[in-house]
Amino acid sequence: MNIAFFITPKIDLVYININSTMRQALEKMEYHRYSAIPLIDDDAKYVGTLTEGDLLWKLKNTPALSFNNTQDIRLSELSLHTINEPVSISAEIEDLFSRAIDQNFVPVVDDNDTFIGIVKRKEIIEYCAKTVLKERINFSAI
Repeated sequence: MNIAFFITPKIDLVYININSTMRQALEKMEYHRYSAIPLIDDDAKYVGTLTEGDLLWKLKNTPALSFNNTQDIRLSELSLHTINEPVSISAEIEDLFSRAIDQNFVPVVDDNDTFIGIVKRKEIIEYCAKTVLKERINFSAI
């Protein structure tokens, strides 16, 4: 089954531009209570996943940095420690199984590599659960 059935579109997501500041990211992630969000560039291309860990490591490894001056640090200056490889909109749900083991979401891009949404781990698990239940019902009907 094509992942288009499972995608949460970009318009319904929290994501952030790589030229935003650390403070903007911290506030956005705190407000929405997310520990990771997609990171895009000015051309709407997916460039990575920003995590709380990335922000904490920057704070830890930059002695003069405190919350009060996080507005001076652009996200482009951070090292990203989590690589969530995107998939094409034409991918099949089965292509996401191995990724869902380590990722809360899988970024989705179109044919021009433009970020268009994500597939959440929850959607993948629900699909698997429904498939297993359906197989059990079909098997017990035999």
